Amino acid sequence: MTRADIDQRTRGFTLVEVMVALLIFGMIAAAGVAILSFSIRTQGVTNSRFDDIAALNRTASLLSGDLGQAVDRPARDEAGTTFPAFVGSADGQLRFVRTGWSNIDAAPRASAQKVAYQLVGGVLQRLAYPMLDGAAPLPPVALLDHVRQVGTRYRFQGAWSDRWDGSQGAALPQAVEFTIQRDTGSGLRIMLLVGTGYASPQNGVGGTNAPA
Repeated sequence: MTRADIDQRTRGFTLVEVMVALLIFGMIAAAGVAILSFSIRTQGVTNSRFDDIAALNRTASLLSGDLGQAVDRPARDEAGTTFPAFVGSADGQLRFVRTGWSNIDAAPRASAQKVAYQLVGGVLQRLAYPMLDGAAPLPPVALLDHVRQVGTRYRFQGAWSDRWDGSQGAALPQAVEFTIQRDTGSGLRIMLLVGTGYASPQNGVGGTNAPA
């Protein structure tokens, strides 16, 4: 074996070869970081979307459960003023009494509960009262955020109204329509029956409401 052969075997990489190898490694590493970053962002957007869908489902379920069990029971506020059984405006403000309040701890209280809905600072909130008469509400529960506007209509005997105060001929409307506009530009429209076991004095029919 000649000296030239030994030198050929033992010589290292040239600077150009090292720079090319570092460049290739850097490109592969950058591509990996970009893919990982994209995956993390996608996962975050997906989780946020799933959370939002879950919040929409919870809101619809609560509204459906509360309105479906609404009853003709006027209630008094903290000042002792008596309000109709169902009060609603065009901007999503609702207050009424519902039955079916679960009592897991067997507390000494009624099975009916006064509840209210309101839009405050872009957040749709649900208020619950510990007692039907004379009590202040419990801390509000946030149901849906990024809400720009809420519109509400009330249906009774085939006609829609943008408010309800019991002067329309019955204590309860037959149905309520919610139109929720989000900051993202998306919208949601929900139509729900009110007090499905309620019969207005005008129709005198027991059981469920007439078709809304």
